[in-house]
Amino acid sequence: MSVYIHRNNNSDSAYFYFKIIFFFSWGVYFDHYNEVVYPGNMTALTWIGSLWYWFANVTGPFYLWMTSKVDDRWIVAAACIICTLAMMLASITNAVWQLYLTQGVLSGIGTSLCWFSCMRAPQQWFSKRRGLAVGITLAASGCGGLIISNMSNACFQTIGYRWALRVLGFFNLVFLGIAAVTCFRLNPTPKNTPVVDVKDWKNKKFVLLVLIHFIGNFAFYIPSSYVPAYASHLGIDSWVKTNLSAVMSAMMVIGKIGLGFCSDYIGRFNMAVICGCMACIAHLAVWLTAHSDGSMWAFAVLYGLFGGGYIAMITAVIGQVAGEDRIDSGTGWCFFAWSWGGFAAQPVASAIVEASGGNDFTGAIVYGGVLFFAGAMCCVLLRYMQGGSKIWQKV
Repeated sequence: MSVYIHRNNNSDSAYFYFKIIFFFSWGVYFDHYNEVVYPGNMTALTWIGSLWYWFANVTGPFYLWMTSKVDDRWIVAAACIICTLAMMLASITNAVWQLYLTQGVLSGIGTSLCWFSCMRAPQQWFSKRRGLAVGITLAASGCGGLIISNMSNACFQTIGYRWALRVLGFFNLVFLGIAAVTCFRLNPTPKNTPVVDVKDWKNKKFVLLVLIHFIGNFAFYIPSSYVPAYASHLGIDSWVKTNLSAVMSAMMVIGKIGLGFCSDYIGRFNMAVICGCMACIAHLAVWLTAHSDGSMWAFAVLYGLFGGGYIAMITAVIGQVAGEDRIDSGTGWCFFAWSWGGFAAQPVASAIVEASGGNDFTGAIVYGGVLFFAGAMCCVLLRYMQGGSKIWQKV
């Protein structure tokens, strides 16, 4: 669920409007499939989420061309139909490969049609408060995770996972329907827009930013997918297990908005470095040593706060790196880079877990922590290229 807030003031030529888009908490479904519906198929099940993540971002390089031919509202309307249909079809599947096609591919394609409209608009409408605007937009996905984690778990225990998917489909229909009515951009896309615009790749800083997005998504979704499974491994109560995902989502709301707001004062590049380092610490110092409810709560809070802030910050700097007139194409390429991490990260992590016997998550946790460290170091280099070597300078 994403909410746009645009405002009109002297420093930011924009205004308030709301756009609601729906995302679900995949980790809860993954854990239920792995534990109840298709037990013993962890690696096979990870490809459902991987296919969804890849298709949700793969349209990035040519999405701008699509909007030059069709209005955003019609694109989001198509997303509404596709996402709803995907969940309804997923609810009548009887094999993992059928979930690949429905909850993975079809739902991902639908998501991609509305995702980029969500991510472009706050960067276009805001300049001075762009960090806060992007944070609010991304934070709403945390709201969706907070609500859907508990709703889906309640459905699993009462009406079954098939009806949980149908309820999810109805949510898509309502909220994406609202989005289709309220969706519009700052300026129309030029009609002569090329199918794929590669001008951004001449900018060395932009190439580094794409690398940061590529690395970041290999790490970002590991906790949301594996925290419920890790909690099951520890024997943690199902209520606590579900609410770990919910708390993580709630803290992402706080992190994306709160740290986004702070970044407008201390610098978005500076905040990206801080968040990347803290997400690494959350993995290697907290999750890696977690053996109780309390330590898992601590990880959920810490990672939700700084992991969410990290994603918001590396998105908020796209306009500064690519240029204000290149925000659309820059956003498309950066989130196209996301798609590869989304596609491969979960199967790689799952393979690491299964290579360790299926019950040892140490390798997967270290894998995620090291990737966050690599991303943070790339942010340090980008911050230096953008603003120089003065440590306390706002960049």
